[in-house]
Amino acid sequence: MAVRHDDLAALTAAIFENAGSGEHEAETIARHLVEANLAGHDSHGVIRVPAYVGWVEAGTLVPNQSIETVFENDSIAIVDGNFGFGQVVGEQATALGIEKCARAGLAMVGLRNAGHVGRVGDWAIQAADAGLLSMHFVNTSGGGILVAPWGGTDRRLSANPIAAGIPVPGRGPLVVDMSTCVVAEGKIRVARNKGVPVPEGAIVDGTGAPSTDAERFYTDPGAILGIAGHKGYVLSVLVEALAGALTGGGCSNPDNPTADRVCNGMLSIFVDPGTAAGDSFGSEMERLVEWVRASPTAAGVSEILMPGDPEARTRAERLAHGIPLDDATASQLADAARGVGVPDARIAVLAGQA
Repeated sequence: MAVRHDDLAALTAAIFENAGSGEHEAETIARHLVEANLAGHDSHGVIRVPAYVGWVEAGTLVPNQSIETVFENDSIAIVDGNFGFGQVVGEQATALGIEKCARAGLAMVGLRNAGHVGRVGDWAIQAADAGLLSMHFVNTSGGGILVAPWGGTDRRLSANPIAAGIPVPGRGPLVVDMSTCVVAEGKIRVARNKGVPVPEGAIVDGTGAPSTDAERFYTDPGAILGIAGHKGYVLSVLVEALAGALTGGGCSNPDNPTADRVCNGMLSIFVDPGTAAGDSFGSEMERLVEWVRASPTAAGVSEILMPGDPEARTRAERLAHGIPLDDATASQLADAARGVGVPDARIAVLAGQA
């Protein structure tokens, strides 16, 4: 059974409103979580709701916060998220970067002390919709250390995702949205809920031995491995420098003051392609897409897709047919809703799954 996206968004918004968020904030969080599900990134979708509610109740995630400027000039800003919802303060920080870039042609915004910012590709899409090229780097300053360094066996780094958005005339933007580790922690959570193994080569157990056991990842804490061996590791260190040290939010370290919570830093760079390259940028990107997609396909491959195409197609399919939720995720979502007093009539959209 699948759930209509608008029904799922309404339920999710009701949960956060009952948990203490204002109506607009609750709707913003819900929109971003459900958009992640629509794009096929279930690891950053409504599966996150129970954890977010638990963090609010614990006081480590604070409803109804806005970014606060720490430093600002014409093209640079450092802002503090005040431990607010990442979907909210992330959207605000991105809007600030878009505004600055519109004036200067180039802008950088560092966001620190944000709650979990969710699917980082959202911020690349927000900028691309404004006609801007952007890059985003995200770390966790203490509470989300999950990844082993190259050659190591325990957790020293966070998942440290990188996203970028590139507007292309006549089609949706190219969107790069990737973790510097083999698998995002949220995907391990999805595998645990579905009762399926984690892909081989993605995690090690508490002894440092290879593992595919999603449940054991949490009960006998192991670590996630970096992508492409040492290449993912060096990218992860780069993200730490940009999102952690440069924003002032801090690099991954259990001795940080924020080690009791999942606290993200995000460094975002925005470029107006018209300012940099004039009218040639759009035509050159169109030419690149055409050239790459014209490659002869390998056996079993029907067409060449560009970055962001799989998500766009999944979104169209799920808009038409609903968002699939496994039974465990639906049950956890229903429990979170009941826990904050959402009426059963609202939870009924999960009928047959909760």
